[in-house]
Amino acid sequence: MSSNDHVPHTPVVIKAILKDFFRLEAAGGIVLVIAAALALIIANTDFYDLYHYVLNESVFKIGFSDIYGKDFFLQKPVLLWINDGLMAIFFFLVGLEIKRELMEGELSSRTRALLPALAAIGGMAIPALIFWFFNQDNPAAISGWAIPAATDIAFALGVLALVGSRAPISLKILLTAIAIMDDLGAIIIIAVFYSDHVYLEPLKFAAAALFGLFLLNRRGVLGSAPYILIGMILWIAVLKSGVHATLAGVVTAFFIPLRDHHDPHSCPLKRLEHALHPWIAYGVLPIFAFANAGVPLSGMGLKDLLDPVTLGIILGLFLGKQLGIFAILFLTIKSGLSPKPAGANWWQLYAVSVLCGIGFTMSLFIGGLAYTGIEMQASVRMGVLVGSILSALLGYTILRYGPSQPKQKLESHHA
Repeated sequence: MSSNDHVPHTPVVIKAILKDFFRLEAAGGIVLVIAAALALIIANTDFYDLYHYVLNESVFKIGFSDIYGKDFFLQKPVLLWINDGLMAIFFFLVGLEIKRELMEGELSSRTRALLPALAAIGGMAIPALIFWFFNQDNPAAISGWAIPAATDIAFALGVLALVGSRAPISLKILLTAIAIMDDLGAIIIIAVFYSDHVYLEPLKFAAAALFGLFLLNRRGVLGSAPYILIGMILWIAVLKSGVHATLAGVVTAFFIPLRDHHDPHSCPLKRLEHALHPWIAYGVLPIFAFANAGVPLSGMGLKDLLDPVTLGIILGLFLGKQLGIFAILFLTIKSGLSPKPAGANWWQLYAVSVLCGIGFTMSLFIGGLAYTGIEMQASVRMGVLVGSILSALLGYTILRYGPSQPKQKLESHHA
């Protein structure tokens, strides 16, 4: 037998490495970073024209013509298919997470929900005020006030996972709860402030789809396929109505049954959530990041960073988020309204507040709704990237090198 017989084949080694990588809690965040970095590299090479053409000029349409020759087609550039279509799937997953947390999770009781809910409100209000302060005299720019109010849960949890056991599980629970409340706030903001002129005729079809989802839920239908099929009809109707189409994903998710009444241990919603998660983490979000993070940096200098829109986003994410969230955490815990998360110290709570300044995916998404001009989009992308990177670096540094809560003495004695 030759010595080569004991050496694993290269495909087997690669498969094992990939399997170990995707087991990492931070894997989704790492893939997201790679996608964004790749977009930045391409945007600053000779391939930018191709990148821009494929996303903004290439138009795809889906639909059909009936027997009378009437057309029923949706026609959009690739970028809008990604932002309106793929992101609806992401918001569907967000809706599943929100429903589960509200009904059985960390937001299911007043005492559990109070701390992250108040913190999320502070984390949305202060960044919005900072952005308003820098852009109050520019009517064309003020519509971007909600851009720094968002948190990217995938990135934030990915950074938290990088520090391993130095962060107690209570920190992950708190960060997840704040981010979910933040997502709920973003959904409301998008529905109220970032929907176009509303057309009533398509809303009749949306109402019919909602009634269909209601009937499925009331009749205890557990299979996800009927909900998704009607959800697609709802998405088209909402898209045509002028209300932002991604909201259809959230609404559809709220009708997915949490439990099987005949088998209390069966959780259809959680099964669907787990099935979707890898597709969202390693497919939808990286594609969105790649399509939206490409910023040409040639000719940019300090004056571009000091642009009111860019500066408002950077300071809103990096300063506004941590100030708004940590101040509320401190006041709520010190006043006795909510207990301090178990095993966590104040430095770690501050680090979580800083990590909430990673706005990446959600901030870019809201930026795309707020502005349509290329120059404004460049300002948004620059602000979101800088603010998110600064928040990620500072949050990681505090968690990695700051004081950590000592382990329970009782556990060390029995080790």
